[in-house]
Amino acid sequence: MAQSKPAAKAAASAAAPSTAPATAPAAAKLVPTGSDITFTFKQMGVPVDGHFKRFDAQLAFDPKKPETGKVSLAIDLSAATLGDPAFDAELLKPEWFNTKKVPQATFQSTSIKALGGGKFEAAGKLSIKGQVRDVVVPVTLAQAGGTTTATGVVAIKRLDYNIGDGEWKDTSMVANDVQVKFKLAFTGVAPL
Repeated sequence: MAQSKPAAKAAASAAAPSTAPATAPAAAKLVPTGSDITFTFKQMGVPVDGHFKRFDAQLAFDPKKPETGKVSLAIDLSAATLGDPAFDAELLKPEWFNTKKVPQATFQSTSIKALGGGKFEAAGKLSIKGQVRDVVVPVTLAQAGGTTTATGVVAIKRLDYNIGDGEWKDTSMVANDVQVKFKLAFTGVAPL
């Protein structure tokens, strides 16, 4: 008995491989109250801690398919603080963050790789003061109560980004090494 034309068409489509593009992971939503970005450097050998008060992160990520994920981060450099108004005013100047010319630092991922055990590496482009460098950011994910928290530390060299121009290029006063720590909380991420 011959198949009807609609049934034959349905059977042929079911047997044909799908040419539809892979679906992108759903976008997660940043939870600002559970998120923080800090930085630490040494001035004359003494650790100094700073904090970014305003930033935004965009995340589209499925822990089961990390290679399809994307993350971007924008940090408002004019909202950096060292906890003292006089020092905070210095950070805004052209020698340091030059916030009038370049008000934001940004990170845009180019790839995300799973390392196992909730650990990932996000490779991408970090841009500060118009200087763009490739960085690899180690990230640990933890989930609790519908919130996914991404934590990590990335080391940068401030002079790679022209942070501390002029007399401040002398690393005996302000060290070149800066540790940036982040804790970014998101809702809407699939289970690990």
